[in-house]
Amino acid sequence: MNSIANMPNTYAANCPTRLVLDRIADKWAVLLLGLLAERTLRFNELRRHIEGLSQKVLSQTLKSLERDGLVHRKAIATVPVTVEYSITPLGRTLAQTVDGIRLWAEAHIGEVQAAQRLYDAGAEARPTAATAPAAMAPALEAPEAVEAVAPALPRPAPAGRSFFQKSGAHG
Repeated sequence: MNSIANMPNTYAANCPTRLVLDRIADKWAVLLLGLLAERTLRFNELRRHIEGLSQKVLSQTLKSLERDGLVHRKAIATVPVTVEYSITPLGRTLAQTVDGIRLWAEAHIGEVQAAQRLYDAGAEARPTAATAPAAMAPALEAPEAVEAVAPALPRPAPAGRSFFQKSGAHG
């Protein structure tokens, strides 16, 4: 059993987990994992599904995800060669966690946009515990109360619901 002393210190500059966090914080990696959690796809299919993703960035991101063990690349001997990408079991565990973040974003996009408008209006209009929407107030009063507005992760996607399926009007 791992003790806390044996756990990586993500806050240390030389911790290798920072590289993993960098990968999963990348919007393209998150979107690719979401698609591949649904089904195996070819390179151009992936590119068509994600607007704004260049061929170069798609190639680089897929190579990084493959190197990290999150995506499997399979070349099929056809003319021309066909390459398919699928999610690995390790990648699937990450996709489930990221889906919880997506669900949170969809549920709270209105509050985030309201906070952004207040911030952009200037410091005098920034929310305080007294002026913030009710769901934001606990986090403004005490950082440790963030659980009140951000459910604990990871949690699996609801049964019968896919990672990439949109649930709200904002998704």
